[in-house]
Amino acid sequence: MEYKMTIAGLERHLPLCPLNENLYIGAFVIFGDPELTTAAAGELLKKAPEYDYIITAESKGIPIAHEMARLAGNQKYFLARKKPKLYMTGVFEVTVRSITTEGEQKLYLDKADAELMAGKRILIVDDVISTGESLRAIEELVKAAGGNIVGKMAILAEGDAQERDDLIYLEPLPLFNANGEAI
Repeated sequence: MEYKMTIAGLERHLPLCPLNENLYIGAFVIFGDPELTTAAAGELLKKAPEYDYIITAESKGIPIAHEMARLAGNQKYFLARKKPKLYMTGVFEVTVRSITTEGEQKLYLDKADAELMAGKRILIVDDVISTGESLRAIEELVKAAGGNIVGKMAILAEGDAQERDDLIYLEPLPLFNANGEAI
């Protein structure tokens, strides 16, 4: 089963994957699709509020954040990591539970990045917002760093995320029943 949709003017077919016996999601994977990444980044930038830096969570948000930063003039962007790295000068951390990752995980922000973020306008971007848990975790990191969140953007808003009035997105992505019908 798959779901056909148009994103940033491009047609894509998303395979439907079960979360449980009654609920399926459309698997949106931007990795390896530079045509869609560039098109979506351009469309998101048209809708973006003024900002100083972009931040996203590792890993599926990386291509869209990178391309948005590139299209906007090769700007620096930040990455909330799933594990601290040896080169980090210190870390801020928050706990997150994502719909597409089993179990609890943490996100980490380098202290050096946090210092650059302090007092700046920060735009949070991701590929898909569903439950909003990853978004919440990034918001906590930005606030702990002293950044000012000016917008939250995604390529797709899945399920209840479509009803959020604080989220800017390109297309809605429904949830599906076991027969592949949108619910």
